[in-house]
Amino acid sequence: MSQWHKQLNLFFIAMGFFTRIPMPKWIEVDADKLNKASRYFGLVGLLVGAISATVYTLMLYWVSPAIAIVLAMITSVLVTGGFHEDGLADTADGLGGGWTVEAKLNIMKDSRLGSYGALALVLALLLKWQLLTELALFDPSSVSLALLLGHCLSRVVAASFIFSENYVSDTDTSKSKPLAQQQGVNELSILLATGVLVLLLVSMMQAIVLIAALVIVRYGFVRLFRKQIGGYTGDTLGAAQQGSELTCYLLLLILGVSW
Repeated sequence: MSQWHKQLNLFFIAMGFFTRIPMPKWIEVDADKLNKASRYFGLVGLLVGAISATVYTLMLYWVSPAIAIVLAMITSVLVTGGFHEDGLADTADGLGGGWTVEAKLNIMKDSRLGSYGALALVLALLLKWQLLTELALFDPSSVSLALLLGHCLSRVVAASFIFSENYVSDTDTSKSKPLAQQQGVNELSILLATGVLVLLLVSMMQAIVLIAALVIVRYGFVRLFRKQIGGYTGDTLGAAQQGSELTCYLLLLILGVSW
C-alpha cells in the first residue's frame, strides 16, 4: 500500500467514524489505523463545515439568512448524526446529575436525555443560531467563513485531548472506544497543522486571537474534566467540540471577519 493510499485510508476512517458519510468498501480498519486516524479529525470538521456552508450559500437565493442558517445547522446534524451534540447533552447530564465519578460516567452512558442535557443542548443550539444570525447582519457571506473555521478548529481542539489526557470511560461501552487509546506526536502535528492552515482564511491578528481563546477554552475544559471524572470520555470530547465551536462564532462576531 502506497503512502498516499495509507493516508487516504486514514482519512476515510476518520470520516466514517465522525459522519454518516459511508466509507468506500476498500477501506481497511484495525486498532492501529483507528488511533492514527485522529490526525484527520480537523479535516473531517472542515468537510462538515464546507457542506454546511454550501447549503447556507445556496439557500440564500431563496430564503433569508436566518432560515438559511437553520438549514445549514440541520445539515451539519444530519451529516454527523448529531454525534457531538449528543456528547454535549450526555456530559451535561453526567456532570450535573452525578455525585461520584462512577455515577457521572454511568449517567453519560445512559441513552435517555435528562434535564441538564436538554437545557445544554437547547441553549447551545439557540446560541449557535443567534451568533451566526448576528454575523449575517453584518455580512451574509461571513457565515460561510464562520462555518468552515468553527467546524474545523473545534474538532482540532477536541481531538487534542486524546494526546494529553487520560481516557477514563469503560472501553466496552464508550462511543469513542476505537479512537481513544492513544495519539502520537505525528497525529497531533498533522491535526494542529490542519487548524493552522484553515486560519489562513483570516488575518494574522484574528488568527492569533482565535488561537489564544481556544487555548484558554481547552484549558478550562481540561481542568473541568480532570476535576469531575479524572480525564475525558467520548462524550466530553463532544462537549469540548461544541463549546469550542461556539467560542469560534462568538469571536468571529466580535472580530467582524468576512471573506
